[in-house]
Amino acid sequence: MIKKYFRIFTMIFIITVGVVLGAGLLAGIVVAPTIFNSELLLGSELLTRFQEGLLMTQVFERLAYAVNFLVVVVILYEVVKYKAFESSRWSLLSTFLVVATGLLFTSYYIPQILEMQLGGEAVTSSHIFENVHKGSELNFKIFSFATLTLLIINLKKALR
Repeated sequence: MIKKYFRIFTMIFIITVGVVLGAGLLAGIVVAPTIFNSELLLGSELLTRFQEGLLMTQVFERLAYAVNFLVVVVILYEVVKYKAFESSRWSLLSTFLVVATGLLFTSYYIPQILEMQLGGEAVTSSHIFENVHKGSELNFKIFSFATLTLLIINLKKALR
């Protein structure tokens, strides 16, 4: 009976991981280039780079809710797996990276970028903002890679 519930929990876990990974990749690969190249689509520059950044920040601010939800689900799932002696070194490492980079993204980078945007265009065109932004991009790439790794590890186990 417990095994049946764990199997259902595994399916929910895999779907959740896949959905959040897909949403993150969609935001970074499709939405960001579209917003930051709006003049190519619209024929003229209607938005400044700063305004485009404000729009993109809203996308990632909303994505943060899904990332935080995923962090909670990953912790719960991996604790259950660990207690059942079903965790591997790679799943624990991936779990750590998903949790650490997910929380860093939602609790540090997004608030930091929002705070800097309050300073206006002058602040967001500075080297400090550029470094924070590059750091957030690298952090989100690590998050996405760790999430994909966790998805693959658990899919392989689920399909046995």
